[in-house]
Amino acid sequence: MKYSKRRFAAILAVAALFATGAAQAQGALDHILKAKVIKIAVPTDYPPYGSVDKNMTPQGLDIEMAQLIAKQLGTKVELVPVTSANRIPYLQTRKADLVISTLGKNAEREKVIDFSAAYAPFFQAVYASKNLNIKSFADMGGKSVAVTRGAMEDQELAKVAPANVDFKRFEDNNATIAAFVAGQTQTIATSAAVAGDMMQKNPQLGAEYKLLLKDSPCFIGIAKGEDGLKAKVNEIIANAKKDGTLDAMAKKWLGRPAGDLPV
Repeated sequence: MKYSKRRFAAILAVAALFATGAAQAQGALDHILKAKVIKIAVPTDYPPYGSVDKNMTPQGLDIEMAQLIAKQLGTKVELVPVTSANRIPYLQTRKADLVISTLGKNAEREKVIDFSAAYAPFFQAVYASKNLNIKSFADMGGKSVAVTRGAMEDQELAKVAPANVDFKRFEDNNATIAAFVAGQTQTIATSAAVAGDMMQKNPQLGAEYKLLLKDSPCFIGIAKGEDGLKAKVNEIIANAKKDGTLDAMAKKWLGRPAGDLPV
């Protein structure tokens, strides 16, 4: 079959484009190791997973996970602040090598990016003072609980709480936290993010994780086709899970160990 010069040139251009894309898709880990730096997208507005301290230094569970991966790879880490809306596009456009930003896994997202094994829990739970003996939902009988009206934790707790639990419902998370911190309720039902931030800011409460309502683990986002990088990240996660690092990080920032995370 004969081709015109113009058509032949076009075919060569398309072939070159595919070759370049394939090289990029398969070469992320090699590029990272060669450059000695990995770009990781993280949240800076979602404590305790990611925020900044008074010196504007990033901190949080997701930040520590990014630093752990860089350390195990023997590279520096370049933290790239992202929001929920742009974290996946940053990965797709190669502005970041990984996304560590409380990312949940679902079928829609799996169409456009790959995921590592889970590295941290994200959950809704009941919290109370260490001095309050609560081992089961039955123990909440007769006790007051602060919840945000209509939130997932409100819905989930309503399914399992005894009939005599005194629900105190508030219109937003700030009001819910304020009520518990002020001692208006004995317990609080909220997300790991809200509770973790509350406990960091109010250590005098002696609050701790009591009962799990719903668990939705966090995964690391990886660009499609980056099998080498994915395998290495999963190896790092597996080792951190085995030696207790993941449990220690979750305990530090969320108030409970990571536990049995899905792979």
